[in-house]
Amino acid sequence: MAERKSVLLRLDPAVHDALARWANDELRSTNAQIEFLLRRALSEAGRMPGDAARQRRQGRPRKDEK
Repeated sequence: MAERKSVLLRLDPAVHDALARWANDELRSTNAQIEFLLRRALSEAGRMPGDAARQRRQGRPRKDEK
């Protein structure tokens, strides 16, 4: 798997709180929720790179996926 990139993101506190609540409702971390939303936006805009790795599924990975 390719190395994951880190990005510093500054958000309005109210936006961050809303995003964190949404992530919690969907049993994701805030970081995973941001990536999920960015991937969905890229796909809808027809801009998702064909070589992008698939996003990891929710929950614990299967033993054969490690």
